[in-house]
Amino acid sequence: MKFKGVPCRRALLARRAYHDASFGFRKARAFEMPDYTPRQLENRAANAALLRYVDSMRTHAHRAAQIDPLNILQREEVAALNPERYGLSRDTKYCIDGIVWNHGRDALSADAAGSQEWTLAEIETHMRGTYVGRIAYEYMHSPSKTERLWFSHLLESSDAPILPVDAPQQKRIFDLLAQSETLDQFLQQKFPNTKRYGLEGAESMIPALDALFRVASVAGVEHVVLGMPHRGRLNLLINLLEFPASALFSKIRGNSEVPEELGATGDVISHLVASPTLKYKEASGGIKVTLLPNPSHLEAVNPVALGKARAKQYSLLRDAGPDCMLGDKVMSVQLHGDAAFTGQGVVMECFGLSNLPHFTSGGTVHLVVNNNIGYTTPGTSGRSSLYCSDIAKMINAPVLHCNGDYVEDVVRAMQIAFMYRSHFRKDIVIDLITYRRWGHNELDEPAFTQPLMYNQIRSRKSVPQLYEDKLLSAGVLTADDAATARRTARDHLDVQLADTTSYKPKADMLQGKWSSFVWPASTDAVHDPATGVELDVLQSVGKASVTLPSDFNIHPRLQRHVKSRLSSLESGSRLDWATAEALAWGTLMREGYNVRISGQDVGRGTFSHRHVMFVDQETEQVVVPLNESDKQPGDGMLELANSSLSEFAVLGFEYGMSWDNPRLLCLWEAQFGDFFNGAQVIIDTFVASAETKWLKQSGLTILLPHGLDGAGPEHSSARIERWLQLTNDAYEHSPDNVGNVNMQIVNPTTAANYFHLLRRQMLRNYRKPLVVASPKGLLRAPEASSSLSDLATGTTFVPVIAEAVEGAKNVFIVSGKVFFELQKERAARGLNDKVALIRVEQLSPFPFKELAEAIKPYAQKGAHFAWVQEEPRNQGAWSHVHQRVDSVFRMAGVQSSLRYVGRGTAAVPGVSGALHKKQWSAVVEDAFAGLQ
Repeated sequence: MKFKGVPCRRALLARRAYHDASFGFRKARAFEMPDYTPRQLENRAANAALLRYVDSMRTHAHRAAQIDPLNILQREEVAALNPERYGLSRDTKYCIDGIVWNHGRDALSADAAGSQEWTLAEIETHMRGTYVGRIAYEYMHSPSKTERLWFSHLLESSDAPILPVDAPQQKRIFDLLAQSETLDQFLQQKFPNTKRYGLEGAESMIPALDALFRVASVAGVEHVVLGMPHRGRLNLLINLLEFPASALFSKIRGNSEVPEELGATGDVISHLVASPTLKYKEASGGIKVTLLPNPSHLEAVNPVALGKARAKQYSLLRDAGPDCMLGDKVMSVQLHGDAAFTGQGVVMECFGLSNLPHFTSGGTVHLVVNNNIGYTTPGTSGRSSLYCSDIAKMINAPVLHCNGDYVEDVVRAMQIAFMYRSHFRKDIVIDLITYRRWGHNELDEPAFTQPLMYNQIRSRKSVPQLYEDKLLSAGVLTADDAATARRTARDHLDVQLADTTSYKPKADMLQGKWSSFVWPASTDAVHDPATGVELDVLQSVGKASVTLPSDFNIHPRLQRHVKSRLSSLESGSRLDWATAEALAWGTLMREGYNVRISGQDVGRGTFSHRHVMFVDQETEQVVVPLNESDKQPGDGMLELANSSLSEFAVLGFEYGMSWDNPRLLCLWEAQFGDFFNGAQVIIDTFVASAETKWLKQSGLTILLPHGLDGAGPEHSSARIERWLQLTNDAYEHSPDNVGNVNMQIVNPTTAANYFHLLRRQMLRNYRKPLVVASPKGLLRAPEASSSLSDLATGTTFVPVIAEAVEGAKNVFIVSGKVFFELQKERAARGLNDKVALIRVEQLSPFPFKELAEAIKPYAQKGAHFAWVQEEPRNQGAWSHVHQRVDSVFRMAGVQSSLRYVGRGTAAVPGVSGALHKKQWSAVVEDAFAGLQ
């Protein structure tokens, strides 16, 4: 099918690549392996039986490889590896040209002269030596012939450009292993009652990561964003990431890892972080490795790491020039546990994002530290697949299974993984099969549930001891060398333990891009900026937001959208929600800020109101006017990321982006308000608490369409009560309330207030997450529109909007669209001079002072006050506001208490049809009962 001569696929690819190209993000350099020569194709046809055998070895040998250090995996004989099954004869020599890649020469070369004939024994020895060892390769499931050829050639040829594991490197590996084992033994001796989630049994993880960082640094990668769970984290911190052991010992002894004056709570030892710049002699520069803070909810850090890795590439790519590709300078690395890798759905969601425009970061290297058990659950009960890594096959990612007892093989696998990622800029998985010497933590008794496994574990040598034996036998290491390495590691830890008493934590959260910002608890430095904009700039930006090329074929129904916006800008009145949003984004972009919004269908908006992205109706060319019309040097960019149908991973991704760049207005919009509950883990463990736990600021803005309108239990509520419960908002008025509240929760009712909120979010000198209960029915409603003057210089966000009704003896305090419904009902009952309405636009931080000023005139006349809401009593803002309004009443001298008016308690947020109308009618009658 074609549109006006343009192939659909071409148009689709153009749309997918639009923003990545706009931001300089290109996926990978062109990589094409030479195809088979005509002669090789003839040989493949003539030796079809041999080809089937060789491909079966590549496909099935992983099931026979020696990858389990405990030999407890139940692995049946692999019949597909028997060459006689294919009718091959051991008395015959076979031409391997084009079938087997021969050691010592590039068998893919079109200029290769002659042919080689091997006996079946030679072929079998070659293939088994490649595929039935201590690394098992799964790559034949890839639909890409290029990738399959790349792997088979690399593995079967000796020409692979991999950094050698020579004697100096072997000694480094041993030092890392010895330090790892010494640390775990030291902690067990000095702090026997501490849960440390040690690395014993999986010590090969440390040299594996060291090898990855080494080869990445040689290749020019400057920054690694690392996400990992708790297992082995302390070992990685101390022995590779240069975290001071004295800081760890201080934390174990009960001291905080952050300065007390900042008011943060800190976190547990298994969530500590570091961000060193590592130096390798083979590389010309250093490589910075940033280990992200993570919660105890396994795998939740994955999308955050992906988002931070992508955001980090904005400036790097622009500074590096046109030859720099996506993933050249920054790499995402993620560590996983085997049970969580299989069991946590966010892993699948992140794989789903990995190759999407707006979300790819150039490929992630995944390292699964596979203990063959999750807490006390064996793999046979924890997954339905053969391997824990099978989830990665949803994107056809290659998997390398490694026996953790053989460290040099693990190092080789990590280097291969990096090479693949560098060539194809796609995800790859290393399944590091190890064991857990102790229980889930060191206080558990694993033999309660796995007696046979742990009988074997306790009788075997450790990984460092096995490697020491290997190097002693090879003459690379002497017994004195080994003893000295362990003694040196132990002496270092003793010194660090002695230094614990003098250790003082440092606050380094405001560095680099964040150096001009302040810690929001420092109230003297916090200020709210002026957010209004000059009228001529507003009009210019507004016109630019709907300016399209002259030959653009706009959808007929969108012509009305364009005309309406231009008309409102010309008249200076009735600016709707989408116009205010476009003006906020566009003016910020003119001030050098970047804007990114992601979610499902954000380009046009779920309610078809936004339309910041236009699609040509004949060619499907995409135009984002704010990025193209009237652009000036230094202006920011707008990225519209229509996302996959994911909430958990996508919200986590955007949160990670907000961590990296404070000059990025990063928005996530739920399709409906209640959709955020699919991302509740990110909200609880990152959005609401990261500042308190980890001293991490975030300016993430979350848009949640909210409002009961008869749509039923779902799609009605943004669950405002949940968000408010997650805030640490004070119950009494305090001057430093704004700086110390962890989140801003707002329910704006005017386009102007929304405009100012978005600009305030960027222009402040600190960052806080902003949650907007955004409207649905009010998006185009005239009563929610604003004038251009409401956005002009001198105007700002108004947290409380109060009416001045001279004779009112009844005051309804409300939040959200219920204001307009009560306003209409009041007029219909002829009570405009009897009832005053006060809108609370900002619920957290609660506007004590502003609300007190609003109600004081009515309090002096003895008015009665009621809180009216559309949500059920156990939902909405009531549980948050009623005690805080009591504080306001004391400030304003109100003697009466606040009356609740609204629905009763309910198990669902909303109902549908006639029942909805009936319930709301009852609320209205209760509100106006007895008023004349």
